[in-house]
Amino acid sequence: MKKQLLLLFFCVAVFHTSAQKKPKINANKKAVISSVERKANELTALSDKIWAYEEVALQEEQSSAALMAYAENQGFKITKNVGGLATAFIAEYGSGAPIIGILGEFDALPGLSQKTVPYKDPVNEGGAGHGCGHNLFGVASLGAATIIKEQIESGKLNGTVRFYGTPAEEKYFGKLWMLREGAFNDLDIMMDWHPDMFTKVDVQAGLALVDFIVEFEGTAAHASGEPWNGRSAVDGLELYTTGINYYREHMRPSARVHYQIMDAGKVVNVVPDYAKIWTRVRDTNREGMEKIWKHVEEIARGAAIMANVDYKISLVSGVHEVLVNRTGAAAMQKNIEYLGELDFTEDEIVFAKKLQESTKKPQVGFDTKIYPMEETLEHLSGGSTDVGDVSWVVPTIRLAAITAPQDIPWHSWAVVACSGMSIDHKGMLNATKVLTMTMVDVFENAKLREEVKAEYKKRKGDYVYKGMVPDGPPPKNDFD
Repeated sequence: MKKQLLLLFFCVAVFHTSAQKKPKINANKKAVISSVERKANELTALSDKIWAYEEVALQEEQSSAALMAYAENQGFKITKNVGGLATAFIAEYGSGAPIIGILGEFDALPGLSQKTVPYKDPVNEGGAGHGCGHNLFGVASLGAATIIKEQIESGKLNGTVRFYGTPAEEKYFGKLWMLREGAFNDLDIMMDWHPDMFTKVDVQAGLALVDFIVEFEGTAAHASGEPWNGRSAVDGLELYTTGINYYREHMRPSARVHYQIMDAGKVVNVVPDYAKIWTRVRDTNREGMEKIWKHVEEIARGAAIMANVDYKISLVSGVHEVLVNRTGAAAMQKNIEYLGELDFTEDEIVFAKKLQESTKKPQVGFDTKIYPMEETLEHLSGGSTDVGDVSWVVPTIRLAAITAPQDIPWHSWAVVACSGMSIDHKGMLNATKVLTMTMVDVFENAKLREEVKAEYKKRKGDYVYKGMVPDGPPPKNDFD
């Protein structure tokens, strides 16, 4: 009997200690969590609507309109055509300081149309699909802004909240033209998130990037009858790509160069007088990237000399690496830990494993663990984002939230399959909670705001931000 009482006492003590581990939250945070749950169905429906629109860069008319309509119905003031981009907008509510922004994207990727099934099966053959989860991105961020708006409206929070509808992240980097117009200049802090395979604060910088077009122009001639009278633009293009590929051995391991041949002649019996190639250069930071970029441009010049053709280089756009803010990330980390791990149903786990099987990955399901905040690494492979440029203008706090099984390839049909079903709905709503809770912290805590800004100023130093965009109006729907 004595042993049983001791065992009972031990179990109660362990349970009590475990229960105490979860930090307490204030009334405003409890209220925003409840609001997310109350709005779950309408946010999910909006996300599915944008998933079905599957609109690519600068063609997101329906997606942008749906988000604006939702924001307007919630009482936001809408500013359209921001930065000269027809699908960019700002939704704002409140007055005075602090002014807290939140980013939302909504463009799809070409060629990734897919049904919500765990094997490749397009909805529209050759159509677009949300292979990066941007249908979730824009909706979760607008949902968070809407819930903060309710807190401001009721007098529980003071200040201004802004949702930024930012198009064309996958191709042109629409935020660059919004930045050029000064759309972010008066913000105190920016919030950002992205779908991922984990839930964690994002304290990695990603890669700086530049996109440019190289065009070669020669002289057409009959390819058999008088090839000596021709100057082949395609010879120039091929010498250019050969030069890039020989240069790869001498780049740092952190660097990346990609290219896409856009025009290499029309018929085989004509010496082609025109060729066009889209080139992308990346590295850990802008300084390192620029060194490679300038040498790759010299390779284009050398190729043109060897082929005896003319050439022209046109800047498309480029992005900075992210200026990380660990102070803001630490505040967000506490909210992630409070909410804890996501629970997926047996059916969702089965779906995840079938996706992994279809994409030849280990069938392990999801990684739902909540990890401690990572160290910020100097060199890290990965993608690039125009959020990086925003982070050099305003302190930016970033979240990665689980919306997909482990290791499935990003920018693929497999992510599209998740993006329109319950797996991603669950991840999206969890992201909305984390974002909204962290925005409560930022609105309520003036000391936190000042500490976030102090880290931003220290990391930025005396660097003067300048966006990598060409002069003139922003691009249209394609490079042509």
